[in-house]
Amino acid sequence: MAKILFVITASDHWTLADGTRHAAGFWAEEAIGPYQVFKEAGFEIAAATPGGVPPTADALSLTAEFNGGEEGAERMRTALREATELANPMRIEDVTIDDYVAVFYPGGWGPMEDLPDDAASGKLLTEWLASGKPVSLVCHGPAALLATIGPDGTSPFTGYRMTGLSNAEEKQNGLADRAKWLLQDRLVADLKADYREDQPFTPHVVVDRTLYTGQNPYSAVPLAKELLKALS
Repeated sequence: MAKILFVITASDHWTLADGTRHAAGFWAEEAIGPYQVFKEAGFEIAAATPGGVPPTADALSLTAEFNGGEEGAERMRTALREATELANPMRIEDVTIDDYVAVFYPGGWGPMEDLPDDAASGKLLTEWLASGKPVSLVCHGPAALLATIGPDGTSPFTGYRMTGLSNAEEKQNGLADRAKWLLQDRLVADLKADYREDQPFTPHVVVDRTLYTGQNPYSAVPLAKELLKALS
């Protein structure tokens, strides 16, 4: 059975400009929605994190406020408990690309903390792109692409059309003014990406060659479905 790899942040916080540690992790909806799409389509799932550390779901992403009420929150918490593959990751360094047909990076504020500077993740993304297999990242997940920038300032993803959480959305989240940097800014300035955004918190997926990106949590499932088209 074909496998899809989830690469997930190992961080349980995001350090803000004043040094404050904002409790974070991965955003449950962005992992569980695609996880369920892939499982229902018959794929096996494996996970990897920096250091093989079991990932932390952002507590906010498990609350009634972000799941349409307490019933939805309980469904999300149950789904997370049942997604045992995500709770038992390998180290990114131990991934063998040939074992998988695609890679998926969920977002959340956690990826802003560890993935932009994670050399193993950057190497994996570079090799994955070269393999011709789909690379997919959603919301803050594209922060991982910053780790592919070499000493000369270029990346194999330079110039690609992509999306990710917009500055407007981060402002609505209430953390933009306290952040060290914003994802959209660095994708444009550092990665030289052809960044595309839609209205805040509406589904938006961008596909450029084998790179698949989604703008926000509401884009996670549409992104997963778009990826399935490439794998069918």
